[in-house]
Amino acid sequence: MKLLRTVSTGRLVAFALVVAVAAAGLAAVAVAAGRGGGSVPPAKPLARALHDSLAGSAPAGVTAHITFTNNLFPSGALGGQAGSALMSGASGRLWATSDGHGRIELQSDAGDVQIVWNPRTVTVFDASSNTVYRATLPRHGGGSGGNDSGGVPSLSEIAGFLAHVGDHAAVGRATPTDVGGQPAYSVRVSPRHDGGLLGAAELAWDATRPVPLRVGIYAQGASSPVLELAATHVTFGSVPAGDVEISPPANAKVTDLGKLARHGGRKRHGSKPSSASGAAALAGAPFSAVAPATLVGLPRQDVRLVGHGDSRSLLAVYGHGLGAIVVLERAARGGGPAGALGALPTVSLDGVTAHELATQLGTALTWRKHGVSFVLAGSVPAAAAEAAARALG
Repeated sequence: MKLLRTVSTGRLVAFALVVAVAAAGLAAVAVAAGRGGGSVPPAKPLARALHDSLAGSAPAGVTAHITFTNNLFPSGALGGQAGSALMSGASGRLWATSDGHGRIELQSDAGDVQIVWNPRTVTVFDASSNTVYRATLPRHGGGSGGNDSGGVPSLSEIAGFLAHVGDHAAVGRATPTDVGGQPAYSVRVSPRHDGGLLGAAELAWDATRPVPLRVGIYAQGASSPVLELAATHVTFGSVPAGDVEISPPANAKVTDLGKLARHGGRKRHGSKPSSASGAAALAGAPFSAVAPATLVGLPRQDVRLVGHGDSRSLLAVYGHGLGAIVVLERAARGGGPAGALGALPTVSLDGVTAHELATQLGTALTWRKHGVSFVLAGSVPAAAAEAAARALG
């Protein structure tokens, strides 16, 4: 299903949402809401339904009218910074080609958002802040997909992959349906344990083409998705190059996110990322690190130094799976959080002021104390995140 490339901060928070939407939504090239009144394919085992779709002929392109729904943030969670289409939801259009080029245009009163990608780069232009976020994509091997590429996994390979996924998640059956008038199958996947606030993800795909058709992310106990990319019109066929090759305004601010590497991060000449972990990481931190052995009853699973030189940070992970809590510590610099972080609502942690982003899928906190800057994040409710932050002292 290579018709689109997955991509991964709007203002810092907005682009974090791009990661969530891109990883879970942009891969769904032509998402369609509800039943479209078309034909329903025959019942099949999940592995067979996936195999038959992957082995089908990939269309030359996809065009769709889309609606992006964002119920991730409770009222007031963004402190009034929900102007971007990425944050408040929007409608728009999608264009994608079989050779890895595409564009999503989201329209709102605050200004459009344009997400453009090709096999080498992805850019996100947020008109509400006149900012472009650009990243270089990792290289992908293999052919172009479809049954003429030699890259279609066998039925046994797909079954083995599903069995491996089943060790960690409950994978539902392939449910025959129609999506936007296209015969399709859908499946629901839920974490078996340590899932944090994530309830499930649902995906639908075309029955005869290697094209995803629906995606939704659900919080625990929710009957409607927290995030959804949906379309009411889906058209298969050639897409003009002008629809997927557009440039942001020349006066836009540019934030370069570097290369989204599969292994490791960006290299810098004359400096190597620190690989110290455990006791060596704690001893080597260029500040008074905290990183206790346990945090609110969760054992520390990993601690390591990341980054370069005096800018190195200490990254600690507590607990397992999606329910883990991650803490990043580094030497405090400047006067305090700026931009999106500084605009977030504040909470008091035993007299220390912290900025908090609370969502239906998790919570992030940032604060400073004794010359150390902390960022704590996890798929946990705000109360649990605040308790963990207080426990760091």
